[in-house]
Amino acid sequence: MPNTAPENGTDGTPRLHVAVAVIHNERGEILIARRPAHLHQGGLWEFPGGKLEPGEAVIQALGRELAEELGITVESARPLIRVRHNYPGRAVLLDVWQVEHYRGEARGCEGQPIAWVEPERLPDYDFPAANTPIVTAARLPRHYLVTPEPANDSALFLSRLEQCLRTGVRLVQLRAKKLGSAGYELLAQKVISLTRRYGARVLLNADPELAMKLGADGVHLASKRLLSLKERPLPAGFWIAASCHDERELAHAAHIRADFAVISPVLPTPSHPEAGGLGWERLFQLAEMAPFPVYALGGMRDEHLQLACARGAQGIAAIRGIWGEWRESL
Repeated sequence: MPNTAPENGTDGTPRLHVAVAVIHNERGEILIARRPAHLHQGGLWEFPGGKLEPGEAVIQALGRELAEELGITVESARPLIRVRHNYPGRAVLLDVWQVEHYRGEARGCEGQPIAWVEPERLPDYDFPAANTPIVTAARLPRHYLVTPEPANDSALFLSRLEQCLRTGVRLVQLRAKKLGSAGYELLAQKVISLTRRYGARVLLNADPELAMKLGADGVHLASKRLLSLKERPLPAGFWIAASCHDERELAHAAHIRADFAVISPVLPTPSHPEAGGLGWERLFQLAEMAPFPVYALGGMRDEHLQLACARGAQGIAAIRGIWGEWRESL
C-alpha cells in the first residue's frame, strides 16, 4: 500500500511528495488552476494540491491544500494514480486522488486563475510533463470491457454489447481472435457505430492501421504485438493500450508511449484456473512502476473494484465480470 515515507529521485535528489486532486463538478467538468509565473513550471496549468508536511497523511494534506487554495472541504476521495517524475534538479511523487464529494464553491483563494474543463478538452491545455498521466487517468473510466468471442451470431453479440453500454460502459476493447480479417473488420464497423451512439470509446485488438482506417478510438496491443513495435503505432488523438504481465512489458509499453496498460492475470480465471494469478501485492508493485494508468484484469468483478484501486489500478478490465452482469448503473 502507498505510504508517506520519503524517497529519492534517480539522481539522489529527495523526491517531493505532493497530494493532487482531480475534482469534478455536477456537469462532469474537471477543475484546473494556473501555476504562478514565479514558481517551478510557472504559467502552466495543473491539478490543484500541494506538498505533504512532515508526518502528514496524503488525505490530510489534500484536505488542507484544497481548503487553502480553493476554499472547499473534501468529504470523500479515492486514490486515482501515483506519478513519479524527474525534472532537472527536482524529483516529484504526485499522489493523485479523485475527489468524489466536497462542500463549498471552488475559487482561486490565492489569486490563481482556475477553470472548469470538459475531460476531453484537457489535452488542449499546457500542463507540466508530470501531469500527463493524470490527464489520461482523468479521462478514463473505472471499467474496461473486453468483449468475448462473438461466435456466429453478430446480432446477439451487438445486442449484448448495447446492454453493457446502457448500464454505463464507456470503454470497450473489441477482441475477436477467432474471426478472420474480413469478419473482424465488418464487426468492428458495427461496433464503432454502436459505441458512437452512447458516447463510448472502442479500441480494436487488431492491426493499428485498421483502427485508423475505420475511425476507431485506438488500438489495444496484445503483448506479442506490443513487443514487436519500436515506436507508437498511432498519432496523438488515438488511444494506445497494451496487455502487460511483467516489468519488461510495462517498460516497453512506456517506451512506445502507450496511454495505459492492462495488467494480468491478477486472479485465476475460469478459462485458465491452472495459471494462478499475480495477486494484489504484485499488481501494486507493477502499478507503482508504470508511468501511466493501469487496469487490473483476470477474475475481476465489481466487488474487486475498490481493492484494485487501492492497489494502484485505474479500475478493472473484464470479460465475464462486465459482459455477463446487468446492472442499472456502474
